Amino acid sequence: MTTSASTPAFTSTKTWIWQGFPICYQTQGTTGPAIILVHGFGASWWHWRKNIPILAEHCRVYALDLIGFGASAKPKPNEGIVYTIETWGQQVADFCREVVGEPAFFIANSIGCIVVMQAAVSDAEVALGVVLLNCSLRLLHDRKRATLPWHRRFGAPLLQRVLSVKSIGDFFFNQVAKPKTVRKILLQAYANSEAVTDELVDILTSPARDPGAVAVFLAFTSYSSGPLPEDLLPQLPCPAIILWGTADPWEPIELGRELANFPQVQKFIPLEGVGHCPQDEAPEVVNPIIQDWIRKRTQ
Repeated sequence: MTTSASTPAFTSTKTWIWQGFPICYQTQGTTGPAIILVHGFGASWWHWRKNIPILAEHCRVYALDLIGFGASAKPKPNEGIVYTIETWGQQVADFCREVVGEPAFFIANSIGCIVVMQAAVSDAEVALGVVLLNCSLRLLHDRKRATLPWHRRFGAPLLQRVLSVKSIGDFFFNQVAKPKTVRKILLQAYANSEAVTDELVDILTSPARDPGAVAVFLAFTSYSSGPLPEDLLPQLPCPAIILWGTADPWEPIELGRELANFPQVQKFIPLEGVGHCPQDEAPEVVNPIIQDWIRKRTQ
């Protein structure tokens, strides 16, 4: 992918082989505690491009592409990988042990927040703490949908059924993955339209052209089970803080605030006027909060 002049220079990405598949990751920093950055659905390590150089001033930063996304392998669901929170959580835990080599702080956005909590719960030795940025509430989860009024319960299952028809699913993905469509979606998710740049659109659309990308997308759209944040937070073996953009149209902060009731959550920090991806939309706000929390945790 191409990058703009405003993007910091990055070294060549590295490759880690996990369960026989190549996984892409970027790393910066030579001293301090280890940090692992995990992106949300459809994104990649590039979504942390505004955070990595700053965090690397005092930490050893690792940002990886979950299997199925970014420049990592995209095997079809019948090729040995099932695209679930548990799969991605195992990938992050294994990455921490095999690549980082010691416990790390996990920092994640959106669905990546569920992934890192799953990693910490499944392997209590890998996580020093977690920072959750606009954690996915998984409102289309089967258990969540059951609480909706009856007339709102059937839209998602019907869409999932329709998209399971290969020709329809392929067509739908090809329409969604167009730069024009991605830009419209981003303009909904980001409160600051100036942050929706050509570079950002390219970051999200380039991997969609890879073989297997459509199968991964459709596999995830049909996934309505697995853990919810309220399942994982009580089991979390480490402290957490939650940052939440108040202008997020997808994950309402009113519902997100309920997660602050769990004792593992040390702080819930609203980010006024920020959308679904605070690390990219407001890095000047997010980076100092992360740096300060990690500094206090390691003093």
